[in-house]
Amino acid sequence: MRKIIVPDNLDEWNEFGKDYLPGHLGIEILLVEHDELHARMEILQNTCAPNGFLHAASVVGLADTACGYATINSLPDGATGFTTVELKTNFLGTFLEGHLHCIAKRKHRGRTTQVWDAEVSAGKAGKVIALFRCTQMILYPKPESHRSK
Repeated sequence: MRKIIVPDNLDEWNEFGKDYLPGHLGIEILLVEHDELHARMEILQNTCAPNGFLHAASVVGLADTACGYATINSLPDGATGFTTVELKTNFLGTFLEGHLHCIAKRKHRGRTTQVWDAEVSAGKAGKVIALFRCTQMILYPKPESHRSK
């Protein structure tokens, strides 16, 4: 298992996911702190469903990316990465144009799990359209005695 290299600045964070889903969704990282991360995503046709409304998966993608990047930024010493073991989203509304903003905040930091909450808002008034929570399992290298030969 390879260890994730943690980006050092916003340019590196935005380059980090450029060729992956965050890049395809156009997610931009705005602020990275130890217990909090801010991101945004423009609402475009490719983030909407064929009915013209914002696709739920786009909102989840933004929130999950924000929480995932925040987890990477706060991995405990010796950890090599993480995986999401549970996520839940409550949708409170939608938006049709402009940008979505997401703020992820850590609620629990243990040796083997972290829990993050994210709030996704839209528009100039910052209308909250989704509440997201995920549990991340922290990964460590397997001891030599547990590796298959």
